Amino acid sequence: MTLTFPLAPEAAIPDWVDLTFLGGLGEIGLNMMTLETADHLVVVDAGLMFPEDQMLGIDIVIPDFSYLRERRDKLAAVILTHGHEDHIGAVPFLLKEIPTPVYGTPLTLALLKEKLREHGLLDEADLREIVPGELLALGPFEFEFIRVCHSIVDGVGFVVRTPQGLIVHSGDFKIDQTPVTGTAMDLNRFAHYGEAGVLALMSDSTNAERPGYTLSEREIGITLEGLIREAEGRVIIAVFASHIHRLQQIVNIAAKFGRQVLFNGKSMVVNTRLAKELGYLTIPDGLEITVGDLERLAPAKTIIVTTGSQGEPLSALARIALEAHKQIRIQRGDLVILSSKFIPGNERAITTVINNLYRLGAEVVYQEVADIHASGHASQEELKLLLNLTRPRYFIPIHGEMRHLIKHTRLARAVGIPEDGILLANDRDQIRFEAGGASFQERVDSGRVFVDGKGVGDVSRIVLRDRRHLAADGVVIAYAAVDPVAGKIVTEPDLITRGFTLEEEQAPLLDQARKIFQEIVLRALNEPTEDWLEIQTQVSKALRKFFFKLLERRPMILPLILTL
Repeated sequence: MTLTFPLAPEAAIPDWVDLTFLGGLGEIGLNMMTLETADHLVVVDAGLMFPEDQMLGIDIVIPDFSYLRERRDKLAAVILTHGHEDHIGAVPFLLKEIPTPVYGTPLTLALLKEKLREHGLLDEADLREIVPGELLALGPFEFEFIRVCHSIVDGVGFVVRTPQGLIVHSGDFKIDQTPVTGTAMDLNRFAHYGEAGVLALMSDSTNAERPGYTLSEREIGITLEGLIREAEGRVIIAVFASHIHRLQQIVNIAAKFGRQVLFNGKSMVVNTRLAKELGYLTIPDGLEITVGDLERLAPAKTIIVTTGSQGEPLSALARIALEAHKQIRIQRGDLVILSSKFIPGNERAITTVINNLYRLGAEVVYQEVADIHASGHASQEELKLLLNLTRPRYFIPIHGEMRHLIKHTRLARAVGIPEDGILLANDRDQIRFEAGGASFQERVDSGRVFVDGKGVGDVSRIVLRDRRHLAADGVVIAYAAVDPVAGKIVTEPDLITRGFTLEEEQAPLLDQARKIFQEIVLRALNEPTEDWLEIQTQVSKALRKFFFKLLERRPMILPLILTL
């Protein structure tokens, strides 16, 4: 079946094609790029990024859509490669601004629908299903979607036929020769297009530092089976809710050892429901239980599958570890398995959960103890294989931090890609393909948008700087009330401190600071002024200088002078 977004009858064949990277290069997450000619533009993925430590109070980060707003009239579609948050999480925010058709595989769209429902956008959304092997024509572009293996089912890469040649996008992938579903990555199609001649390959760089091959998901099932076989009591497994392959293996193991399974956590319940409805997760009748069934079943007959493998504060596992879960309590002898790797930045939260679980009497297995997680991304030998199968004229590493992208370029050189065929791009870069070859254009207007509660983009980098300032050094509020007409102080100048405490022997410093504040106010009253904002600025500068000179600290100074 071929779906079309036709060219206008008078449209000429485009003589250039641009790839523009709006996120995902130089970071993990925020994946978004565009494929563009003079009259048509297609977005590939629209993902979010979870906040870094210094992004205080920020819930999520999404790409800046400025580039798309300026070209909304030629936006043909959004194509999604798979259903992970770093690829679909920003779609609702994009559709609020620029309604456009969205193409994805069945599970990808099912996960997106849940997000759109939460945002009140589902009824208006134009969602269109694709399957591997299907052709999709969007203006001058013709896409073929190719099945890949990843840590979520229904992932695809694609080949797109453009006026300048074939461009290949690997999607997030690994080459798993023994996949749980029995459906391997379709290397034949990548090789087929390699024989036809590939203009450019964009390939997942996440594991470009890792030698060898990525562990098969089936190997994780063997490890889990061994742990569950030896467990004498209840088993609690924390896993990513999107990892349907892992969930299927746990279900199979539970059936083998006569255990029943409880799925716990909001995203876990939603994802398992969707996967069952689409036929990606098969659970024998009677195997799945509800939380109310735990009391009547012997601990050795149950497995609880839950969210919280990254120590998320509000996740089910974190609440269980704090004895704050309404229905589930840790029992002495429970085996808790964190079936995931520690994502950088989450180590402290995860170890806190682990320590709390041990304190309650559980035994905990995690990445330092056993092979209980397999990455969904290709390691070096798999990356080299895809390069050799496609033999592109140009190679563009995508999806990774700068160190991953650079390591991937070295792999490309190792398999014979010429130096002038390696294009190392970053966010905001634009690469143009035309008759003379490929070239970098001027960088585009793009960046990051912070989402804080219901506010989208209203938190700037200056606000984040102020939040970090407050968190590190605290705040000093200098307040007073004056009557400029009478030339007198109505309320004596005083200071309030928050997050800026002084040792008892340093307390006199506050008295000195008050005195400085009072002297500035009195001087202003004796030399009448109408610009009390300028006086507040003087107070701020004087107190900031005073505290740094004596304490080498920089609290935020907030002067508040009320004139009556």
